[in-house]
Amino acid sequence: MLTGASGTVGYEVLKQLYDLKEAYDITVFDIKSGKAIKKFKPYKDEINIVYGDISKETDLIKACYNKDAVIHLAAIIPPLADEKPALSHQVNVVGTENLIRLIEQHSPNAFFLYSSSISVYGDRLNTPMISVSDSLNPSAGDEYAKTKIMAEEIVQNSKLDWSIFRLTAIMGGHKMSKLMFHQPLKTSLEIASPADTARAFIHAINKQAELSKRIFNLGGGEHCRIIYDDFLSHSFKIYGLGKLNFPKKTFAEKNFHCGYYEDGHVLDNILNFRKDTLSDYFEKEESKISAFLKSIISLFSNPIKKYLQRQSEPLAAYVNRDTEMIQHYFRNDTLK
Repeated sequence: MLTGASGTVGYEVLKQLYDLKEAYDITVFDIKSGKAIKKFKPYKDEINIVYGDISKETDLIKACYNKDAVIHLAAIIPPLADEKPALSHQVNVVGTENLIRLIEQHSPNAFFLYSSSISVYGDRLNTPMISVSDSLNPSAGDEYAKTKIMAEEIVQNSKLDWSIFRLTAIMGGHKMSKLMFHQPLKTSLEIASPADTARAFIHAINKQAELSKRIFNLGGGEHCRIIYDDFLSHSFKIYGLGKLNFPKKTFAEKNFHCGYYEDGHVLDNILNFRKDTLSDYFEKEESKISAFLKSIISLFSNPIKKYLQRQSEPLAAYVNRDTEMIQHYFRNDTLK
């Protein structure tokens, strides 16, 4: 059983599982949407598709009978998760609780694989090397991270056999949004590709003994590490946007997350899932932009960057002298 199969990682899991369809009977559970229907159409004759709301047991129960393994990826993610915390809690926490309870009843021997997040570690600007034994300390206002911590506890307290993967920043099909300004430019960033992440979950199905009741950090490794400033600068160059020349205070200086997974190799040693590098990511992004489109973007780079700049909540807080939000986004020693 796969939840959240229409999402970035979920769809990669579905595609890779489908390649192994002779070995697996695949059930996907997802909220019904035009996006999901379109994505599942090529597979609909050979997989079991159940549409519904994970926070409603009556929708979910249809997918929970006679399962050997569950890959639980369904979640409300940022920025929506932080804008609508009640919805985030309903899906990420209550939905996970419902799923666990129904799997316990109808597939008690299933191996439960849960997707958590690097956000549970909170702001690691000054201590970027992260290990799974580190304390969980979500940044102020990070509702998504809070729901992930609560869901982790539900998984760990269940009667099922389980494993939890705390995913780093997943880059692929990534869109620019206001969140780009929440991340301090000096953040240590380790990415993982959707394909590598999906490969980890699929390989995990047959590694239950090694993974049983353990939590792991899932990242791309040393070849997927970069400072956020450099990541954005390289991305802007690829897209034809020129230099990363935003005004002072456009980017936050604290209260985000990300870092380097010091122990990420532990999971890769078991699952052998890493294939992609940061260079691969940039090459793929560059291949998506034709020379013509890049030239057009370049012509309009200044108004595009002005548009992006207007999405910056840290800059708006600074300009409007919003004391509460200034304290949230910026270090005290930079505000004099």
